[in-house]
Amino acid sequence: MTSHVEEQIQRRIAEAKRRREQRRLQRAELAEARTYGLQARMAAKMARWVEDDE
Repeated sequence: MTSHVEEQIQRRIAEAKRRREQRRLQRAELAEARTYGLQARMAAKMARWVEDDE
């Protein structure tokens, strides 16, 4: 049988793991959005170069 204190500690550890995983997923989503945004900016820049050359 586990004590009340041990149960609280386990609950806090589980919550910390959940928050850590949530932050990791959020960072991955932001990295993906940043990559897409950079590609879109470069494509727009190249399109402007083509327009300027004509």
